[in-house]
Amino acid sequence: METQWLAFAFAALMVTLAPGPDTFLVIGNALSGGVRRGLATVAGILTGGLFHVALFAFGVARLLMYSERAFWTIKMLGAGYLAWLGVKALRSAFAARVEADPAAAIEPSPRPSLWRSYAQGVLTNALNPKIAIFYLAFLPQFLAPGPDMAMQSIAMIAMHYAIGTVWLSLLVIGASRMAGAVRSTRVARALDGVIGAMMLGFGAKLACSSR
Repeated sequence: METQWLAFAFAALMVTLAPGPDTFLVIGNALSGGVRRGLATVAGILTGGLFHVALFAFGVARLLMYSERAFWTIKMLGAGYLAWLGVKALRSAFAARVEADPAAAIEPSPRPSLWRSYAQGVLTNALNPKIAIFYLAFLPQFLAPGPDMAMQSIAMIAMHYAIGTVWLSLLVIGASRMAGAVRSTRVARALDGVIGAMMLGFGAKLACSSR
């Protein structure tokens, strides 16, 4: 049993370290808004994880696996949201370029609130049906047969999100310390462009995926 948990912890760590939409969202918000916005985003992602735990516990995740329509609907909502975040980042990159022109008189947009950062984290995580499908396919190989399999599953998902929370929080600290170095309009524009392109890429990948 201990070997199974250690194996799962290692596998969960490897999955966590692989960059995804959550990673780039956290880095972007921490760079632009500091530690508080970064941690608010992490809290939102953790809440999205609780949503997936509930789906798994109540068996709703199996519906996503066997119902093409349900999976497609959630998948397209998630892809659309990631694309929207990508477009917003690219627009921010373009706006920064315009503001660099002394002839342009554009007011800088207000900084997003902590609540908005939190909501972004929730939606980015909760609207990704591939997470639920991943757990259905991934967890069984680490579970011991018995009446407590459901509780084991929930505990392992919770462990995965605990590892993810620690990793994302470290990214927040690192990104916030780099925030001073990206005050330059050129650097900020480049980062917005990279994050926007990555979000669009993740959205397109999710929309085009089958399972």
